[in-house]
Amino acid sequence: MKIAELITSSLTDSRQAALVTSQVNRRYITGFNSSSGIIVITKDRKYFLTDSRYYDKAVEMVHGYKVVLLKDVKEQLDYIFIKHRIDTVSVENQTMTLAGLEKYKEMFSHIEFDTSNWLSDLIVKKRMIKTSDELSKIEAAQRIAERAFSKLLTKLRPGITEKQVAAVLNYYMSELGSDGEAFPIIAASGKNSAVPHSSPTSKELVEGEFIIIDFGAVVDGYHSDMTRTVVIGNPTEAMKRVYDAVWSANTDVLKAVRPDITGKLLDNVARSTLEAWGYESYFGHGLGHGVGLEVHETPTISSKADATLRENMVFTVEPGVYIPHKFGVRIEDMIVVTKNGCVNLTKTPKTLIQV
Repeated sequence: MKIAELITSSLTDSRQAALVTSQVNRRYITGFNSSSGIIVITKDRKYFLTDSRYYDKAVEMVHGYKVVLLKDVKEQLDYIFIKHRIDTVSVENQTMTLAGLEKYKEMFSHIEFDTSNWLSDLIVKKRMIKTSDELSKIEAAQRIAERAFSKLLTKLRPGITEKQVAAVLNYYMSELGSDGEAFPIIAASGKNSAVPHSSPTSKELVEGEFIIIDFGAVVDGYHSDMTRTVVIGNPTEAMKRVYDAVWSANTDVLKAVRPDITGKLLDNVARSTLEAWGYESYFGHGLGHGVGLEVHETPTISSKADATLRENMVFTVEPGVYIPHKFGVRIEDMIVVTKNGCVNLTKTPKTLIQV
C-alpha cells in the first residue's frame, strides 16, 4: 500500500487530518521535490499546496492530489479544515519545530494538534523498506560514486591537498551525472585520518600515509555512501595490521546480516572482531545508518539499535579504527537486506589500495 493510502487508513475518523510539511517527506509521499509545500490528507481527499514557483509543474506531476496554488496559508488551510469538518490535525513530531507548531496553533486556535508519534513513525517505517525503484536510484548513485573514485585514484599523489582531493572527486561525480554530493566529502590523511569526521584541510598528501575518503553521489534525490582508505606509497606493518582488522570486521558483519536480527547484534559482531585484534577501544562510533532520500536515516546500526532488520532495508556497514595522533582506517559498504542475507551494493574492492 502506498504511503498516502496508509496515512488515510490510519486516520481514526473523518474529522481528523494529517499535515506533512517536511521537504523530504513531501517528496517521499508525492514524488515531487519542492522547497515549499504542504500536504493535507483527510479521509476524503488529499491536498498538495505549493507556491507559484512549483505550481504548474506540480499540477503536471503530482497525481491523486488536489493541487492548490499557495497564497495564504491560514485562509486556504482553514477552508480545507472547515470543508472536511476537521477538528484534529496530526503533525510530524520528529521534524516539525516547536516554533512551527506554535505558528500553526496561533493560526488555527479551533484545531487540536496531535503531536503523538503515529504519523512520523508511519512515514519512517515505510521509508525504511525500499521499493525496487528506490533501490535502482540508490544503485545508480553508487555506480557514479565508484566510477568517480576510480578516476580520482589516478590523480592521487604526494603534494596535493585534502581539499583538492575532495574538489576533484566532487567534480568527477558531477561530470558522471550526480545531482550533487550526498554530503560534504571527507578526505583525511595522516594524523587527520584518526578523526572519524575530519573536514578536508590544506594538508598535503605525504608518502607512507593513509587517506580516508568518505563520499556519496545523488540520483533523483537518492543518496549513496561509501568509504575507502588508501595508502600513499607503502604502508608500515602496523598500518597493514589495522587495515586487516577493519577489513575483517566489515566482512564478518556482512556474513551476519539477515532479516529479523537487530542492528545491535551487527554492531556487536564488528566490535567482537576488532576486540580479537586488540582494537575495539579505537572504534568509537556506531556501525552504520540507513541511506535513501537522506544520507543518514533509519535504521540505525549501533549498540543501542534494538529494532529488527527487514528485507529491502538499505544501510551502511562502516567499522573503523582510529589511533589518536597516528592514523585511522574506515571501510564502508552500503548493503541491502535480502531474504536470506544481504547484497553488497558497493562494488569497489576492499583490498588495500596503494597509489
